[in-house]
Amino acid sequence: MGITDKITGRAKKAIGDLSGDASTRREGQKEEEKGDRKDEAARAQETADAKKQEAADLDRQT
Repeated sequence: MGITDKITGRAKKAIGDLSGDASTRREGQKEEEKGDRKDEAARAQETADAKKQEAADLDRQT
């Protein structure tokens, strides 16, 4: 899961905002997006695993 990336990213964005450091804010944004992508990948994997299980169940029925 990407929760740690999201949390770290949000913290860096906040630090960048408070300090006026655009570079730190961008870095935080990228980390937060990385966490989002990890979450998307995990959801896609769960869907693929479920479909694989459905196929295996169908094989057992025949």
